[in-house]
Amino acid sequence: MRFLCLGYYDAAKMDALPRPEIDAIMAQCRPHLDDLHATGQVLVDLGLEVETRSVRRVDGVARVTQGRVIESQALIGNAFVIEARDFEEAIAVASKHPSTQVSAGEQFGWAVEIRPIHTYRAQTTAGR
Repeated sequence: MRFLCLGYYDAAKMDALPRPEIDAIMAQCRPHLDDLHATGQVLVDLGLEVETRSVRRVDGVARVTQGRVIESQALIGNAFVIEARDFEEAIAVASKHPSTQVSAGEQFGWAVEIRPIHTYRAQTTAGR
C-alpha cells in the first residue's frame, strides 16, 4: 500500500524565532531524514513553499485565488509518499520523520498526517 504523509507546522510560531535559531533546529533534522530514507520505503519526499494558489469551480467557472482552500494556523511544509504493508508499518516509517524525532519541533506544532492513497492513473513522462 502507498501512504501520503503530510508534515504540518505552525508558521507563526516558527516565524517568531530569529533565523539562526530556526537554522539550528532545522540542522537537527538531517540525521532523521537520513534514517527515514534509509528504510527504502520513501517513494518521494517534497518540501513545500508557503506561496499557494487555489482553484475551485464557482458559478460554473474555475476561479483562482491566492492562498489555501482551508485557513488554519497549521501549514503543510512537507509531503512524502511511502510504501508499507499496512497502516501500522506506515506509522512506524513516518515516525522516523524529523517532526516526531526533533524535540524542538514540538513547540512549533510539528506533526505528520498519514493517509492511505491509491493511483487513478499510472504516471508517465511521455510528452513532458
